Amino acid sequence: MAAPVAVAARRLPLRLPAPAAAPSRACGGAAEWGARERSYWQALKRRVLGPPRPPFAAVCQVGAPVLRAAAAAVAPERLGGAELRALAAALAAALRRGPCLGLSAPQLGVPLRVFAAELPPARCRQYPPALRRARRLEPFPLRVLVNPELRVLDSRLVTAPEGCASLAGFSACVPRHWAVHVSGVDETGAPVSWEATGWAARIIQHEMDHLDGVLYIDRMDSRTFANVHWAELLE
Repeated sequence: MAAPVAVAARRLPLRLPAPAAAPSRACGGAAEWGARERSYWQALKRRVLGPPRPPFAAVCQVGAPVLRAAAAAVAPERLGGAELRALAAALAAALRRGPCLGLSAPQLGVPLRVFAAELPPARCRQYPPALRRARRLEPFPLRVLVNPELRVLDSRLVTAPEGCASLAGFSACVPRHWAVHVSGVDETGAPVSWEATGWAARIIQHEMDHLDGVLYIDRMDSRTFANVHWAELLE
């Protein structure tokens, strides 16, 4: 309890103004929650250029409808096309800008069954050796998978902390299968087959979930859900 503030002996006929009514933000009031003020230049830019179009430069955050819908398969005639190549390039750029280890097309606002993953050697070396051994963290080149199909090779479930670019700043422990196989094609239509264990298998399962509108918070141990910056408050 805060220390009481000393009050002067003399009483003044002071009338406090009535507090302003707080704006109504009832659950479901999308119009009120979605209101956003823009500067003059932001408004002018939006008027001239129009709203941004996917694939977005920024990763969609939880709450965006595209993250909760099942993505559509890419039609065969679109394989190798300019649009799909641009999407693959956008995923690769966002991966490296993040930096992320995996990213799905829905996270950039594109509701298609496409994901990309990459763990360069330099990035892998940033993790402590003991952690790399325990979680089977091994580098792998950039892989883009279109219309991927997943097969579990080892049904053992291993629980480990997991994060997501679409839930920036949070993590939780999530159980995943230890080994999986994913197959599909790349953006040019060339076949892709990837047998993965450890952390690579976790990344694949995480991205496959995105393609079905599932987030890691749907599978997590809710008691481990945490803001990754919580310790900064104690410093």
